[in-house]
Amino acid sequence: MKKLIKKICRFIGKIILFFDKILITPIMKLILKITDFFKNTGSDFEKFVTSKKSLLVISLLIAFLAFFKLDKDSNIMMNNYAERLNNQAVTAIYNEEAYVVEGLPKTADVVLIGNKSNIFLAKQYPTKGISVDLRELSTGTHRVQLKYSQSFGFVDYTIDPSYVTVVIYDKVSASREVGYELLHRESLDSKLDITDVSLSKTEITIKGNEDTLKKVGYVKALIDLNNLVNPKAGKVSLKNCSLIAYDDSGKVVDVEILPTTIDAELTLSSSSKTVPIKVMPEEGDKLALGYAISSLTPSSNSIEIFGSEENLAKIDFVPVYVDVDGVSENKTYTVNVQKPNGVRDISIKTITVNLTVTKESQIEIPEVGIIHQNLDQSLQVMPTSKEDAVTAVLVKGSEESLKTLDSSKVVAVIDLSKYTSPGEYEVDVKVTGEDAKLVYEPKTKKVKVVISKK
Repeated sequence: MKKLIKKICRFIGKIILFFDKILITPIMKLILKITDFFKNTGSDFEKFVTSKKSLLVISLLIAFLAFFKLDKDSNIMMNNYAERLNNQAVTAIYNEEAYVVEGLPKTADVVLIGNKSNIFLAKQYPTKGISVDLRELSTGTHRVQLKYSQSFGFVDYTIDPSYVTVVIYDKVSASREVGYELLHRESLDSKLDITDVSLSKTEITIKGNEDTLKKVGYVKALIDLNNLVNPKAGKVSLKNCSLIAYDDSGKVVDVEILPTTIDAELTLSSSSKTVPIKVMPEEGDKLALGYAISSLTPSSNSIEIFGSEENLAKIDFVPVYVDVDGVSENKTYTVNVQKPNGVRDISIKTITVNLTVTKESQIEIPEVGIIHQNLDQSLQVMPTSKEDAVTAVLVKGSEESLKTLDSSKVVAVIDLSKYTSPGEYEVDVKVTGEDAKLVYEPKTKKVKVVISKK
């Protein structure tokens, strides 16, 4: 404990010596000089000044004032603060009807400098933001200074960037036809179809510098289908569709467009068609040896499909495929129904299919004529012999299905899409039939044909 008290006393002594050396002694010397000046005056002032008590009081007073001054300066230095205001809008002042300005940033940063309380107040005061006055400048390239309008005068500020290079052009105008683009098509009820789109304007005006206007390939009205409220079949309107200019590669071109928006009127329809569901085995699937499909019975025989009238006209049935490979007993499937191409929606998403199997039987159809498909229109094809023009077809399935088989519906084909030049080729033969429960096999697997120019 005594050691601790000694250390504290030594520490306090060092502080006293420090202040004596830095403040008291210099101040005392200053006062002694003053007293020397008044030493021979004999006035009361001399007695007061030369008094030890007076000297001590004056020294302490001057020391206190010096300490207060140093403390104030240090507080000012320590309280100095900076805050960055990011992405402040930059406004250019110029004749927008006559000129186009390029190179001016849309935003810049402002750094406010001062103590925290003043910066806080400065942020509450109204400001016109960052601006640049170009009214006195002519067309051409100019280096200009950005200025920040701040009515609160107790903070300093800097702008980043503070200077920018801009190019001023004469503004010209041109006309463009307007197309449209449908946005968020997936948000529209899948049972509805857009059969017609009418715009309130078919031609608009674009403005900018001449070189930029030459880049504009087309202008589109963006029709956002998310803005439709409870759409139903009939005519609906969408107001204030944005207009965007694009170049020929689809990139946006920054030009002024007048008007800035247009209206669109949409004609919505709900076209549907009911078609049968056709259940078929997966392509290439075969039941276990000696078995055949007796029946493939879906839980629903028909389905309603939705789409455009043009696409619906091309669809006669909806196929559903089941995996029967290696099956030798009755089985029940749960199958997801896939939408055919061009169909937007279907009334049934899932069905069950009951498969029944039986013992396999077979028959042979002699001399089924071989036809060709997908040959280029500039070419013609001939078989090299009579044997290459026909094939016998072996048909396997249940006895009941074979009894009702229409042999005229059995077709043997060769696909010539890969053969694009004259010559002699050996081509695979494939056989198809109307009944998907049956298996069709050509006895002649390949035929030779000669392809020549017409």
